Amino acid sequence: MTIKDRACIVGAYEHPTRRAPDRSVAQLHAESAAGALADAGLTKADVDGYFCAGDAPGLGPLAMADYMNLRLRHLDSTDLGGASYIAHVAHAAAAIALGRCTVALITLAGRPRSEGHSGTAARPVIGNAPDSPWEAPFGPTTVNLYALCAKRHMHAFGTTSEQLAWIKVAASHHARHNPDAMLRDVVTVADVVGSPMLADPLHRLDCCVVSDGGGALVVTRPEIARDLKRPRVRVLGAGEGHKGQDGGAVDLTVSAARWSGPAAFAEAGVAPADIKYASVYDSFTITVLMQLEDLGFCEKGAGGRFVADGNLIAGHGRLPFNTDGGGLCNNHPANRGGITKVIEAVRQLRGEAHPAVQVPNCDLALATGIGGLLGSRHGAATLVLGRE
Repeated sequence: MTIKDRACIVGAYEHPTRRAPDRSVAQLHAESAAGALADAGLTKADVDGYFCAGDAPGLGPLAMADYMNLRLRHLDSTDLGGASYIAHVAHAAAAIALGRCTVALITLAGRPRSEGHSGTAARPVIGNAPDSPWEAPFGPTTVNLYALCAKRHMHAFGTTSEQLAWIKVAASHHARHNPDAMLRDVVTVADVVGSPMLADPLHRLDCCVVSDGGGALVVTRPEIARDLKRPRVRVLGAGEGHKGQDGGAVDLTVSAARWSGPAAFAEAGVAPADIKYASVYDSFTITVLMQLEDLGFCEKGAGGRFVADGNLIAGHGRLPFNTDGGGLCNNHPANRGGITKVIEAVRQLRGEAHPAVQVPNCDLALATGIGGLLGSRHGAATLVLGRE
């Protein structure tokens, strides 16, 4: 079964807060849901499918459905880390195609900024996770596991810190037009490589922001979407992938987007060269570079040259990316940025991005994400979306 043209995204909402000491995580989920439903012109009474991941409090979808007083026929709590919500759009489209629900609500929310969480602290031993006894004694952190990939990429292909810095520079050029972005000042390559080193070779400005907030999406049948007043965004193709230790045969220069991307392009019947705008998960600059290679926008090892000299800046480069400022400058709620990637892709396809960064005639967009840890084990999800 294909999900191509079996569902449309009709509602999208990004919570404007970046610091929420006065709100609970459940409240941020509910406020985001209300925003997306209002954007779609629907109410919670219309929702019969609900999707959330590990950021949802309590018993996940059971707790949140009760909190929001939803009446549901279908629930999904697939957790691929930050990529979950990109996968949820595909799962919602499949559920709609199978008749399991007609209006699907997807939410994300969190408060890592208020709770003091960052990627620089040693990762805790996670219950009975099979990897913890072997890896936790060595003090892995989020930032040093991504730095491991960056260092290997530099060794294998000659990638430089200056090339990685161009990814942050592009994000900053876009964030200056976003009044909600946490970092709105335009930075230079020199600013990035001159910022403090956190884990060689990643500098502070190679890393995403830590923010509170949330977001939500509404997906429904095309027949329902046509009766609404909002522009319709078609779900054309999707793919998922996983990458682990592979029994020790690990290539640190490859991400799971190598598998999620081709599957999404094949289902949509398009190629990377057809994409007008790309929302690319940007927990770190290296995350973007590796995904661009693995998705097929350039050859493996050529990512540094591809992103350099402003090639990702809207109105300047050939592949505008993350025109809201992305996780590097705008927002990374719950330390899981996948939903914001879909939200900005929806804005671009609707023609609702800021005029300074709106891609002309944007009719085909990509949203892709990584969830987990690039240097150990992670999942990927990719969506190809079109304007109707």
